[in-house]
Amino acid sequence: MPDFLQLTGKTVLVLGVANRKSVAWFVARALEEQGARVIYSVRSEARKKSLEAQLMGKPVFVCDVEQEGASERLATEVAAAGFAPLHGLVHSLAFANYSEGFQPFHATKRKDFLQATAVSAFSLVELANAFRPHLARDASVVTIGISSLLVTPDNYGYMGPIKAALESATRFLAKSFSADSEVRFNVVGSGPLKTSASAGIPGYLESYLYAEKLTFRKRNLATQEVADATLFLLSPRSSGVNGATLVVDAGLGSNFFDKEIIRLAMRPESK
Repeated sequence: MPDFLQLTGKTVLVLGVANRKSVAWFVARALEEQGARVIYSVRSEARKKSLEAQLMGKPVFVCDVEQEGASERLATEVAAAGFAPLHGLVHSLAFANYSEGFQPFHATKRKDFLQATAVSAFSLVELANAFRPHLARDASVVTIGISSLLVTPDNYGYMGPIKAALESATRFLAKSFSADSEVRFNVVGSGPLKTSASAGIPGYLESYLYAEKLTFRKRNLATQEVADATLFLLSPRSSGVNGATLVVDAGLGSNFFDKEIIRLAMRPESK
């Protein structure tokens, strides 16, 4: 069926493109392939310059959500440039300061926790509020979360609770906006991905390879698979989905007792 997702001609703002490995990059590229008009927002002028070749001729705005008032300025600039109403908004933003290495969770520093919360979770609330006048009545807002909030990986540090805050904020936004619109808010709960951001997490490679053994198919996620799920939630085809988390993890979260993992854990010498 042609244009099944009904995204042709829709205008979508994508925040968080850092490079060609970013989830946001894959989402934006897939949207353009479906005929949507993509508006880009990046963190800094330096990031914008580094992406000149990839984003040449495309509308690119700068917004550092860590700065107070940045979301409001972005909304004003996007609307003034004639890109409203927006039919979709993709929030693919996260930051944590791991420069001092990983500490026990109870040793988390206030400034680090608050900074990561502002960028990774509360920014969604600020962006939603700022863009509220500029969203189509039935717009879709999608944020990128994690596949499970119940696991406690040592090398994810305090980002687990912050991603939990992001997911909870998404549900509350869905309820809040429902008072006078049909704007939807959903989360794509992604399993481990091979991105530049994840590469900066100490010990991530081992975790990534371990996760791959736990997937049903014994093959980790491709970033494109997360982008495809995001497109579904952005499209009118998902109009009945609101305040939800769509888990995309290739079965990882349901396979803790995989026989191969048990064998390797109990009899590592037999591998």
